[in-house]
Amino acid sequence: MKLFCGIDWAESHHDVAVVDGDGLLVAKLRIDDSAEGFGKLLGLLAESGDTPDEPIPVAIETSRGLLVAALRGSGRNVYAINPMAVARYRDRHSMARKKSDHVDAMTLANILRTDAHAHRTLPADSDLARAITVLARAAQDAIWRRTKATQELRALLREYYPGFLDAFAGAGHTNLAMPDARAILAIAPTPALALGARLSKARIISALRKGGRQRRLEDTAIRILDALRRPQLRQPPLVEKALGRQASALLATLNIECVNADDLNAAAAEAFGQHPDHRIITSFPGLGESTGARVLAEIGDDRGRFADARGLKAFAGSAPVTRASGRSTCVTHRHVKNNRLAVVGFVWAFAAVPRPGPIKDHYERRRAHGDRHAAALRNVFNRLLGQLYHCLQANQTYDESKAFPGSVHAAEPAVA
Repeated sequence: MKLFCGIDWAESHHDVAVVDGDGLLVAKLRIDDSAEGFGKLLGLLAESGDTPDEPIPVAIETSRGLLVAALRGSGRNVYAINPMAVARYRDRHSMARKKSDHVDAMTLANILRTDAHAHRTLPADSDLARAITVLARAAQDAIWRRTKATQELRALLREYYPGFLDAFAGAGHTNLAMPDARAILAIAPTPALALGARLSKARIISALRKGGRQRRLEDTAIRILDALRRPQLRQPPLVEKALGRQASALLATLNIECVNADDLNAAAAEAFGQHPDHRIITSFPGLGESTGARVLAEIGDDRGRFADARGLKAFAGSAPVTRASGRSTCVTHRHVKNNRLAVVGFVWAFAAVPRPGPIKDHYERRRAHGDRHAAALRNVFNRLLGQLYHCLQANQTYDESKAFPGSVHAAEPAVA
């Protein structure tokens, strides 16, 4: 008898339902998130007919957490079903829009009973690949938090300390995440302190040295001191002091996120260097240790995860999507996608395009065809991603002459 299990996941407890091939409830249980609770779940599945040769498949609304890890370790197929999809399935059987944890568990089990072919099991990635996923995503999150803290601090300085932004602007906008800027802001968070006698060239040199600068310390200190002491509009003293305290608090957050981003990037790169796919991924133009780790983190190393390159491209959002209804047909880019992979794909294409060669030629052809910059980069990413899929399946590194056959650059000798 074919059986299916659905688990409505929650923070403190999980509702379990097992149904047969006709959709009839065979067993139900509520367990907590503990080893004892998982033991009860395995006991329930065994009593229902679970065997090592034919383990009961499980549908659950999340792909993360200890329960999912334990279920995967038991050797059974685990399906992570989107909660929005579960809500649509639930509405098929009730017009009253009633909802309960037990109903959701039944719905999940029935999804497998009727539509298992339309859903995919969790990929069988290696432990190393999953560890890289954790580190690469954490590093990406830290970078996003660093950017957020930088923008908040910049907006605050515009309110009372624009001279500081001008002092570190250089040829463009001020990057407050740079060590020089953070080191000086720590000792002079207000214009009053910048004009005070305590802010001397020697003190600035000391701060720059602590921030990591080793060259041209004296020239840099003189330039910064002159810029900070130029006349500028000022807030009232009490308001300026309060704003300085707020800036110091934001600076502390920024410092932490800068350290986190650097440490997590280094850890992700180190783990990525130990993976067998490192050689293939980093052979592609535009993919280095950091971006390569993020690509592997999102696509994994389960070769059967995607049926073909088209599936991977759709997952990444690089392939266009067609919407046709009646006489109306529209081709546009995908909005539903793996946003993390789409972001690193933009960086990948952006880094690969400037180098003279067939990739740059392809980008320029797309621009001449009428694509905007973002669309042309997405097209480059789409092509490179398909080539990466082929290289991973064939276990071979990137070969420009095969990737772009017939290109004039393919026949040119490599520059030593």
